[in-house]
Amino acid sequence: MALIKSISGIRGTIGGSIGEGLNPLDTVKFVSAYATFIKKTTKVGTNKIVVGRDARISGAMMDQIVVGTLMGIGFDVVNIGLATTPTTEVAVVMENACGGIILTASHNPRQWNALKLLNSDGEFLNAVEGNEVLRLAESEDFVYADVDGLGKVFTKDYTDAHIQAVLDLDLVDVEAIKAADFKVAIDCVNSVGGIVLPKLLKSLGVSEVFELYCEPHGDFPHNPEPLPEHLTDISSLMSKAGADVGFVVDPDVDRLAIICENGDMFGEEYTLVAVADYILKHTPGNTVSNLSSSRALRDITQKYGQTYTAAAVGEVNVTSKMKETGAVIGGEGNGGIIYPASHYGRDALVGIALFLSHLAHEKKKVSEIRAELPQYFIAKQKVELTPDIDVDAILEAVKKRFSSYDVTDIDGVKIDFPDKWVHLRKSNTEPIIRVYSEASTMQEAEAVGAEVMDIIKELAK
Repeated sequence: MALIKSISGIRGTIGGSIGEGLNPLDTVKFVSAYATFIKKTTKVGTNKIVVGRDARISGAMMDQIVVGTLMGIGFDVVNIGLATTPTTEVAVVMENACGGIILTASHNPRQWNALKLLNSDGEFLNAVEGNEVLRLAESEDFVYADVDGLGKVFTKDYTDAHIQAVLDLDLVDVEAIKAADFKVAIDCVNSVGGIVLPKLLKSLGVSEVFELYCEPHGDFPHNPEPLPEHLTDISSLMSKAGADVGFVVDPDVDRLAIICENGDMFGEEYTLVAVADYILKHTPGNTVSNLSSSRALRDITQKYGQTYTAAAVGEVNVTSKMKETGAVIGGEGNGGIIYPASHYGRDALVGIALFLSHLAHEKKKVSEIRAELPQYFIAKQKVELTPDIDVDAILEAVKKRFSSYDVTDIDGVKIDFPDKWVHLRKSNTEPIIRVYSEASTMQEAEAVGAEVMDIIKELAK
Protein backbone atom coordinates (compact mmCIF):
# COMPACT_ATOMS: atom_id res chain seq x y z
CA MET A 1 0.00 0.00 0.00
CA ALA A 2 1.14 3.55 -0.68
CA LEU A 3 0.01 6.98 0.46
CA ILE A 4 1.82 10.07 -0.82
CA LYS A 5 0.99 13.49 0.61
CA SER A 6 2.32 16.44 -1.35
CA ILE A 7 1.60 20.09 -2.03
CA SER A 8 -0.40 19.11 -5.12
CA GLY A 9 -2.75 16.79 -3.24
CA ILE A 10 -2.90 13.28 -1.88
CA ARG A 11 -2.58 10.09 -3.91
CA GLY A 12 -2.30 6.47 -3.03
CA THR A 13 -3.41 2.93 -3.56
CA ILE A 14 -6.93 2.12 -2.47
CA GLY A 15 -7.31 0.32 0.87
CA GLY A 16 -4.91 -0.51 3.65
CA SER A 17 -4.46 0.68 7.20
CA ILE A 18 -4.65 4.31 8.27
CA GLY A 19 -1.75 6.22 6.77
CA GLU A 20 -0.73 3.33 4.53
CA GLY A 21 -3.21 3.67 1.64
CA LEU A 22 -5.86 6.01 0.30
CA ASN A 23 -8.63 4.93 2.66
CA PRO A 24 -11.86 6.70 3.69
CA LEU A 25 -10.49 8.14 6.95
CA ASP A 26 -7.43 9.74 5.34
CA THR A 27 -9.65 11.03 2.51
CA VAL A 28 -12.00 12.72 4.98
CA LYS A 29 -9.08 14.31 6.82
CA PHE A 30 -7.45 15.70 3.72
CA VAL A 31 -10.71 16.99 2.18
CA SER A 32 -11.56 18.62 5.50
CA ALA A 33 -8.19 20.38 5.51
CA TYR A 34 -8.69 21.61 1.95
CA ALA A 35 -12.22 22.85 2.68
CA THR A 36 -10.98 24.62 5.83
CA PHE A 37 -8.22 26.28 3.81
CA ILE A 38 -10.70 27.45 1.15
CA LYS A 39 -13.09 28.78 3.79
CA LYS A 40 -10.29 30.83 5.36
CA THR A 41 -8.81 32.21 2.15
CA THR A 42 -11.48 32.44 -0.55
CA LYS A 43 -12.33 35.82 -2.02
CA VAL A 44 -15.11 34.44 -4.19
CA GLY A 45 -18.62 35.40 -3.14
CA THR A 46 -20.10 31.92 -3.47
CA ASN A 47 -20.08 28.84 -1.28
CA LYS A 48 -19.56 26.24 -4.02
CA ILE A 49 -16.87 23.66 -4.70
CA VAL A 50 -16.86 21.61 -7.91
CA VAL A 51 -16.14 17.87 -7.78
CA GLY A 52 -15.37 15.79 -10.88
CA ARG A 53 -13.80 12.37 -11.35
CA ASP A 54 -12.29 10.04 -13.91
CA ALA A 55 -13.73 6.53 -14.42
CA ARG A 56 -11.54 4.63 -11.98
CA ILE A 57 -13.16 1.68 -10.22
CA SER A 58 -12.70 3.44 -6.86
CA GLY A 59 -14.14 6.71 -8.14
CA ALA A 60 -17.74 6.21 -7.03
CA MET A 61 -16.67 5.41 -3.46
CA MET A 62 -14.28 8.37 -3.33
CA ASP A 63 -16.91 10.66 -4.79
CA GLN A 64 -19.39 9.95 -2.00
CA ILE A 65 -16.79 10.45 0.70
CA VAL A 66 -15.52 13.72 -0.78
CA VAL A 67 -18.96 15.20 -1.48
CA GLY A 68 -20.24 14.27 1.98
CA THR A 69 -17.19 15.75 3.70
CA LEU A 70 -17.49 19.04 1.82
CA MET A 71 -21.18 19.25 2.75
CA GLY A 72 -20.21 18.51 6.35
CA ILE A 73 -17.83 21.48 6.39
CA GLY A 74 -20.68 23.63 5.04
CA PHE A 75 -19.95 23.90 1.32
CA ASP A 76 -22.44 23.44 -1.48
CA VAL A 77 -21.10 20.91 -3.98
CA VAL A 78 -21.48 21.06 -7.75
CA ASN A 79 -20.95 17.41 -8.62
CA ILE A 80 -20.16 17.10 -12.33
CA GLY A 81 -19.66 13.33 -12.17
CA LEU A 82 -17.54 11.62 -14.80
CA ALA A 83 -15.49 14.46 -16.25
CA THR A 84 -11.99 15.18 -17.51
CA THR A 85 -9.53 17.13 -15.41
CA PRO A 86 -9.70 20.14 -17.77
CA THR A 87 -13.51 19.96 -17.74
CA THR A 88 -13.47 20.23 -13.96
CA GLU A 89 -11.06 23.17 -14.17
CA VAL A 90 -13.32 24.95 -16.66
CA ALA A 91 -16.40 24.20 -14.53
CA VAL A 92 -14.87 25.93 -11.49
CA VAL A 93 -14.63 29.18 -13.45
CA MET A 94 -18.05 28.81 -15.10
CA GLU A 95 -19.66 28.18 -11.70
CA ASN A 96 -17.74 31.05 -10.05
CA ALA A 97 -16.86 28.46 -7.43
CA CYS A 98 -14.40 28.75 -4.54
CA GLY A 99 -12.40 25.77 -5.76
CA GLY A 100 -12.57 22.23 -7.04
CA ILE A 101 -11.45 18.69 -6.33
CA ILE A 102 -10.61 16.23 -9.11
CA LEU A 103 -10.67 12.54 -8.21
CA THR A 104 -8.01 11.07 -10.46
CA ALA A 105 -4.58 9.50 -10.24
CA SER A 106 -3.91 10.61 -13.81
CA HIS A 107 -1.68 8.01 -15.53
CA ASN A 108 -1.22 5.75 -12.49
CA PRO A 109 -2.55 2.16 -12.67
CA ARG A 110 -6.09 1.12 -11.65
CA GLN A 111 -5.32 0.53 -7.94
CA TRP A 112 -4.44 4.21 -7.50
CA ASN A 113 -6.61 7.26 -6.96
CA ALA A 114 -5.94 10.81 -5.83
CA LEU A 115 -7.35 14.17 -4.82
CA LYS A 116 -6.17 17.05 -7.01
CA LEU A 117 -6.93 20.44 -5.54
CA LEU A 118 -7.96 23.59 -7.42
CA ASN A 119 -8.30 27.26 -6.50
CA SER A 120 -11.12 29.58 -7.61
CA ASP A 121 -9.40 30.09 -10.99
CA GLY A 122 -9.65 26.37 -11.70
CA GLU A 123 -5.87 26.06 -11.33
CA PHE A 124 -3.80 23.86 -9.04
CA LEU A 125 -2.78 25.22 -5.64
CA ASN A 126 0.73 26.65 -5.48
CA ALA A 127 3.43 25.42 -3.11
CA VAL A 128 2.55 27.80 -0.27
CA GLU A 129 -1.15 26.94 -0.47
CA GLY A 130 -0.47 23.23 -0.74
CA ASN A 131 1.78 23.28 2.31
CA GLU A 132 -0.91 25.04 4.32
CA VAL A 133 -3.41 22.31 3.42
CA LEU A 134 -0.88 19.70 4.56
CA ARG A 135 -0.37 21.58 7.83
CA LEU A 136 -4.10 21.74 8.46
CA ALA A 137 -4.44 18.03 7.74
CA GLU A 138 -1.75 17.16 10.28
CA SER A 139 -3.16 19.49 12.94
CA GLU A 140 -6.75 18.42 12.23
CA ASP A 141 -7.65 22.06 12.85
CA PHE A 142 -11.09 22.04 11.25
CA VAL A 143 -14.68 22.46 12.43
CA TYR A 144 -17.76 20.89 10.85
CA ALA A 145 -21.08 22.65 10.31
CA ASP A 146 -24.15 22.16 12.52
CA VAL A 147 -27.34 20.75 11.07
CA ASP A 148 -28.55 24.12 9.76
CA GLY A 149 -25.22 24.88 8.13
CA LEU A 150 -24.77 21.72 6.08
CA GLY A 151 -24.11 22.17 2.39
CA LYS A 152 -26.27 21.03 -0.50
CA VAL A 153 -25.31 19.05 -3.58
CA PHE A 154 -26.18 19.94 -7.17
CA THR A 155 -25.57 17.60 -10.10
CA LYS A 156 -24.52 19.06 -13.45
CA ASP A 157 -22.81 17.88 -16.62
CA TYR A 158 -20.14 20.21 -18.03
CA THR A 159 -18.91 18.05 -20.92
CA ASP A 160 -20.95 19.86 -23.58
CA ALA A 161 -20.04 23.28 -22.15
CA HIS A 162 -16.35 22.40 -22.27
CA ILE A 163 -16.60 21.16 -25.86
CA GLN A 164 -18.40 24.34 -26.89
CA ALA A 165 -15.68 26.45 -25.26
CA VAL A 166 -13.10 24.56 -27.35
CA LEU A 167 -15.12 25.08 -30.56
CA ASP A 168 -15.34 28.81 -29.80
CA LEU A 169 -11.55 29.29 -29.76
CA ASP A 170 -10.46 31.57 -32.60
CA LEU A 171 -7.76 29.21 -33.87
CA VAL A 172 -9.99 26.13 -33.87
CA ASP A 173 -11.05 26.02 -37.54
CA VAL A 174 -14.10 23.75 -37.63
CA GLU A 175 -14.83 24.48 -41.30
CA ALA A 176 -11.30 23.51 -42.35
CA ILE A 177 -11.50 20.29 -40.32
CA LYS A 178 -14.87 19.40 -41.87
CA ALA A 179 -13.52 20.05 -45.37
CA ALA A 180 -10.51 17.80 -44.70
CA ASP A 181 -12.85 14.82 -44.14
CA PHE A 182 -10.54 13.26 -41.53
CA LYS A 183 -10.74 9.71 -40.25
CA VAL A 184 -9.53 9.57 -36.64
CA ALA A 185 -8.69 6.67 -34.32
CA ILE A 186 -8.80 7.12 -30.54
CA ASP A 187 -7.69 5.12 -27.49
CA CYS A 188 -9.37 6.37 -24.30
CA VAL A 189 -8.12 3.62 -21.95
CA ASN A 190 -11.71 2.94 -20.73
CA SER A 191 -11.99 6.21 -18.83
CA VAL A 192 -13.69 9.59 -19.30
CA GLY A 193 -12.01 10.24 -22.65
CA GLY A 194 -14.44 7.66 -24.01
CA ILE A 195 -17.29 10.01 -23.14
CA VAL A 196 -15.87 13.29 -24.38
CA LEU A 197 -13.59 12.51 -27.36
CA PRO A 198 -16.25 11.01 -29.65
CA LYS A 199 -18.50 14.01 -28.91
CA LEU A 200 -15.69 16.47 -29.54
CA LEU A 201 -14.63 14.88 -32.82
CA LYS A 202 -18.23 14.77 -34.06
CA SER A 203 -18.63 18.46 -33.19
CA LEU A 204 -15.42 19.24 -35.08
CA GLY A 205 -16.82 17.59 -38.20
CA VAL A 206 -14.55 14.52 -38.27
CA SER A 207 -16.06 12.15 -40.84
CA GLU A 208 -15.31 8.85 -39.12
CA VAL A 209 -14.06 7.90 -35.65
CA PHE A 210 -12.57 4.49 -34.83
CA GLU A 211 -13.04 3.96 -31.09
CA LEU A 212 -10.68 1.83 -29.03
CA TYR A 213 -11.29 1.31 -25.29
CA CYS A 214 -13.99 3.96 -24.96
CA GLU A 215 -16.18 2.25 -22.32
CA PRO A 216 -15.76 4.39 -19.15
CA HIS A 217 -15.68 1.59 -16.58
CA GLY A 218 -12.13 2.17 -15.32
CA ASP A 219 -10.74 -1.29 -16.00
CA PHE A 220 -7.74 -0.14 -18.01
CA PRO A 221 -6.83 -2.52 -20.88
CA HIS A 222 -3.15 -1.52 -20.75
CA ASN A 223 -0.87 0.65 -18.66
CA PRO A 224 -2.71 4.01 -18.78
CA GLU A 225 0.37 6.18 -19.26
CA PRO A 226 0.38 7.10 -22.99
CA LEU A 227 3.91 5.90 -23.77
CA PRO A 228 4.89 4.08 -27.00
CA GLU A 229 5.28 0.67 -25.36
CA HIS A 230 1.66 0.84 -24.16
CA LEU A 231 0.11 1.91 -27.46
CA THR A 232 0.61 -1.09 -29.71
CA ASP A 233 -3.14 -1.69 -30.19
CA ILE A 234 -3.92 1.71 -31.67
CA SER A 235 -0.72 1.61 -33.70
CA SER A 236 -1.96 -1.61 -35.33
CA LEU A 237 -5.44 -0.12 -35.80
CA MET A 238 -4.17 2.85 -37.81
CA SER A 239 -3.33 0.97 -41.00
CA LYS A 240 -6.31 -1.39 -40.76
CA ALA A 241 -8.74 1.52 -40.37
CA GLY A 242 -7.04 3.79 -42.89
CA ALA A 243 -7.09 6.55 -40.27
CA ASP A 244 -5.40 9.91 -40.91
CA VAL A 245 -4.37 10.42 -37.29
CA GLY A 246 -4.68 8.72 -33.93
CA PHE A 247 -5.16 10.32 -30.51
CA VAL A 248 -4.47 8.69 -27.14
CA VAL A 249 -5.32 10.24 -23.78
CA ASP A 250 -4.62 9.26 -20.20
CA PRO A 251 -7.50 8.48 -17.77
CA ASP A 252 -8.20 12.14 -16.90
CA VAL A 253 -7.55 13.53 -20.41
CA ASP A 254 -4.94 16.19 -19.65
CA ARG A 255 -2.20 14.45 -21.68
CA LEU A 256 -2.30 13.83 -25.41
CA ALA A 257 -0.27 11.42 -27.52
CA ILE A 258 -0.53 11.50 -31.32
CA ILE A 259 -0.17 8.54 -33.70
CA CYS A 260 0.92 9.03 -37.32
CA GLU A 261 -1.12 7.63 -40.19
CA ASN A 262 1.42 4.82 -40.63
CA GLY A 263 1.16 3.74 -37.00
CA ASP A 264 4.39 5.42 -35.89
CA MET A 265 4.48 7.42 -32.69
CA PHE A 266 4.47 11.19 -33.20
CA GLY A 267 6.30 11.44 -29.86
CA GLU A 268 4.82 12.82 -26.63
CA GLU A 269 7.40 15.62 -26.58
CA TYR A 270 6.19 16.76 -29.99
CA THR A 271 2.49 17.21 -29.19
CA LEU A 272 3.29 20.61 -27.66
CA VAL A 273 5.87 21.46 -30.35
CA ALA A 274 3.44 20.87 -33.24
CA VAL A 275 0.60 22.79 -31.59
CA ALA A 276 2.98 25.65 -30.77
CA ASP A 277 4.07 25.77 -34.42
CA TYR A 278 0.43 26.29 -35.40
CA ILE A 279 -0.26 28.88 -32.68
CA LEU A 280 2.87 30.92 -33.40
CA LYS A 281 2.05 31.10 -37.12
CA HIS A 282 -1.12 32.96 -36.21
CA THR A 283 -0.37 34.53 -32.83
CA PRO A 284 3.10 35.97 -32.18
CA GLY A 285 4.16 35.51 -28.57
CA ASN A 286 6.36 33.75 -26.07
CA THR A 287 6.35 30.09 -25.04
CA VAL A 288 7.12 28.10 -21.88
CA SER A 289 7.77 24.46 -21.06
CA ASN A 290 9.49 22.76 -18.15
CA LEU A 291 13.21 22.10 -17.87
CA SER A 292 12.81 18.42 -18.79
CA SER A 293 10.97 19.12 -22.04
CA SER A 294 12.43 19.04 -25.53
CA ARG A 295 14.61 21.83 -26.90
CA ALA A 296 12.46 21.62 -30.05
CA LEU A 297 9.97 24.10 -28.55
CA ARG A 298 12.76 26.63 -28.09
CA ASP A 299 13.82 26.16 -31.73
CA ILE A 300 10.26 26.60 -33.04
CA THR A 301 9.76 29.68 -30.87
CA GLN A 302 12.97 31.31 -32.10
CA LYS A 303 11.99 30.53 -35.70
CA TYR A 304 9.13 32.97 -35.23
CA GLY A 305 11.35 35.55 -33.52
CA GLN A 306 9.81 34.99 -30.08
CA THR A 307 11.23 34.13 -26.65
CA TYR A 308 11.21 30.71 -25.01
CA THR A 309 11.49 30.32 -21.21
CA ALA A 310 11.98 27.17 -19.15
CA ALA A 311 10.11 26.63 -15.88
CA ALA A 312 10.58 24.22 -13.01
CA VAL A 313 8.87 20.85 -13.48
CA GLY A 314 5.20 20.85 -12.45
CA GLU A 315 2.10 22.28 -14.10
CA VAL A 316 1.66 25.08 -11.56
CA ASN A 317 5.26 26.20 -12.18
CA VAL A 318 4.70 26.25 -15.94
CA THR A 319 1.49 28.25 -15.68
CA SER A 320 3.12 30.75 -13.30
CA LYS A 321 5.98 31.29 -15.75
CA MET A 322 3.52 31.60 -18.65
CA LYS A 323 1.66 34.39 -16.85
CA GLU A 324 4.94 36.08 -15.96
CA THR A 325 6.20 36.05 -19.56
CA GLY A 326 2.87 36.55 -21.32
CA ALA A 327 3.23 33.24 -23.16
CA VAL A 328 0.64 32.43 -25.84
CA ILE A 329 1.25 28.68 -25.61
CA GLY A 330 3.05 26.39 -23.21
CA GLY A 331 2.94 23.07 -21.47
CA GLU A 332 4.97 19.99 -20.69
CA GLY A 333 6.76 17.40 -22.78
CA ASN A 334 4.44 14.65 -21.56
CA GLY A 335 1.79 15.70 -24.06
CA GLY A 336 0.36 18.49 -21.90
CA ILE A 337 -0.96 21.52 -23.83
CA ILE A 338 -1.66 24.72 -21.89
CA TYR A 339 -3.38 27.34 -24.06
CA PRO A 340 -4.19 30.56 -22.16
CA ALA A 341 -6.85 31.58 -24.70
CA SER A 342 -8.80 28.65 -23.25
CA HIS A 343 -7.58 28.29 -19.66
CA TYR A 344 -4.38 27.72 -17.65
CA GLY A 345 -4.48 23.95 -17.46
CA ARG A 346 -3.28 20.99 -19.53
CA ASP A 347 -6.12 20.11 -21.88
CA ALA A 348 -6.14 17.27 -24.42
CA LEU A 349 -9.43 18.51 -25.92
CA VAL A 350 -7.83 21.82 -26.80
CA GLY A 351 -4.75 19.97 -28.09
CA ILE A 352 -6.83 17.75 -30.39
CA ALA A 353 -8.84 20.65 -31.82
CA LEU A 354 -5.74 22.77 -32.46
CA PHE A 355 -3.76 19.89 -33.98
CA LEU A 356 -6.61 18.96 -36.34
CA SER A 357 -6.85 22.63 -37.38
CA HIS A 358 -3.10 22.62 -38.04
CA LEU A 359 -3.35 19.35 -39.99
CA ALA A 360 -6.24 20.69 -42.08
CA HIS A 361 -4.37 23.90 -42.93
CA GLU A 362 -1.10 22.16 -43.79
CA LYS A 363 -2.78 19.57 -46.04
CA LYS A 364 0.00 17.08 -45.22
CA LYS A 365 0.22 13.69 -43.60
CA VAL A 366 0.89 13.58 -39.86
CA SER A 367 4.23 11.86 -40.49
CA GLU A 368 5.23 14.71 -42.84
CA ILE A 369 4.43 17.33 -40.22
CA ARG A 370 6.50 15.40 -37.70
CA ALA A 371 9.46 15.14 -40.10
CA GLU A 372 9.52 18.93 -40.55
CA LEU A 373 9.91 19.65 -36.84
CA PRO A 374 13.34 19.93 -35.15
CA GLN A 375 14.67 16.43 -34.55
CA TYR A 376 15.77 15.51 -31.03
CA PHE A 377 15.83 12.37 -28.89
CA ILE A 378 15.38 12.20 -25.12
CA ALA A 379 16.84 9.50 -22.86
CA LYS A 380 15.26 9.07 -19.42
CA GLN A 381 17.42 7.27 -16.86
CA LYS A 382 18.01 7.27 -13.11
CA VAL A 383 20.75 6.65 -10.56
CA GLU A 384 19.76 4.73 -7.42
CA LEU A 385 21.46 5.84 -4.20
CA THR A 386 21.47 4.71 -0.60
CA PRO A 387 19.15 6.65 1.74
CA ASP A 388 22.08 8.09 3.74
CA ILE A 389 23.63 9.90 0.75
CA ASP A 390 23.26 13.69 0.60
CA VAL A 391 21.62 14.12 -2.81
CA ASP A 392 21.65 17.93 -2.60
CA ALA A 393 25.42 17.92 -2.06
CA ILE A 394 25.90 15.71 -5.12
CA LEU A 395 23.81 18.01 -7.28
CA GLU A 396 25.80 21.01 -6.05
CA ALA A 397 29.06 19.24 -6.90
CA VAL A 398 27.81 18.42 -10.41
CA LYS A 399 26.77 22.04 -10.85
CA LYS A 400 30.29 23.23 -9.99
CA ARG A 401 31.92 20.63 -12.23
CA PHE A 402 29.98 21.95 -15.27
CA SER A 403 30.06 25.63 -14.31
CA SER A 404 31.70 26.58 -17.63
CA TYR A 405 28.42 25.70 -19.39
CA ASP A 406 24.96 27.24 -19.11
CA VAL A 407 23.63 25.78 -15.84
CA THR A 408 20.12 26.27 -14.45
CA ASP A 409 19.34 25.34 -10.84
CA ILE A 410 15.70 26.36 -10.28
CA ASP A 411 14.74 22.68 -10.20
CA GLY A 412 17.65 20.31 -9.69
CA VAL A 413 20.51 20.99 -12.09
CA LYS A 414 20.21 21.38 -15.86
CA ILE A 415 23.37 21.62 -17.98
CA ASP A 416 22.88 23.13 -21.43
CA PHE A 417 25.64 22.17 -23.84
CA PRO A 418 25.67 23.79 -27.30
CA ASP A 419 24.09 20.74 -28.98
CA LYS A 420 22.50 18.80 -26.09
CA TRP A 421 21.41 19.01 -22.45
CA VAL A 422 21.21 16.97 -19.25
CA HIS A 423 18.73 17.57 -16.43
CA LEU A 424 19.23 16.06 -12.96
CA ARG A 425 16.41 16.04 -10.40
CA LYS A 426 16.15 14.23 -7.10
CA SER A 427 13.01 12.23 -6.45
CA ASN A 428 10.73 13.43 -3.65
CA THR A 429 9.74 9.87 -2.74
CA GLU A 430 12.83 7.67 -3.11
CA PRO A 431 16.66 7.95 -2.96
CA ILE A 432 17.28 8.36 -6.68
CA ILE A 433 18.39 11.06 -9.07
CA ARG A 434 16.46 11.21 -12.33
CA VAL A 435 18.70 11.90 -15.31
CA TYR A 436 17.05 13.22 -18.49
CA SER A 437 19.21 14.03 -21.49
CA GLU A 438 18.53 15.16 -25.05
CA ALA A 439 20.59 15.29 -28.24
CA SER A 440 20.21 14.98 -32.00
CA THR A 441 20.48 11.16 -31.79
CA MET A 442 19.41 8.69 -29.11
CA GLN A 443 22.96 7.38 -28.94
CA GLU A 444 24.29 10.84 -28.10
CA ALA A 445 21.50 11.44 -25.58
CA GLU A 446 22.21 8.18 -23.78
CA ALA A 447 25.97 8.81 -23.88
CA VAL A 448 25.86 12.28 -22.30
CA GLY A 449 23.38 10.98 -19.70
CA ALA A 450 25.69 8.06 -18.89
CA GLU A 451 28.65 10.43 -18.58
CA VAL A 452 26.90 12.50 -15.93
CA MET A 453 25.58 9.38 -14.20
CA ASP A 454 29.16 8.10 -13.85
CA ILE A 455 30.10 11.39 -12.17
CA ILE A 456 27.16 11.04 -9.77
CA LYS A 457 28.19 7.51 -8.84
CA GLU A 458 31.76 8.68 -8.30
CA LEU A 459 30.60 11.49 -5.98
CA ALA A 460 28.35 9.07 -4.09
CA LYS A 461 31.23 6.80 -3.04
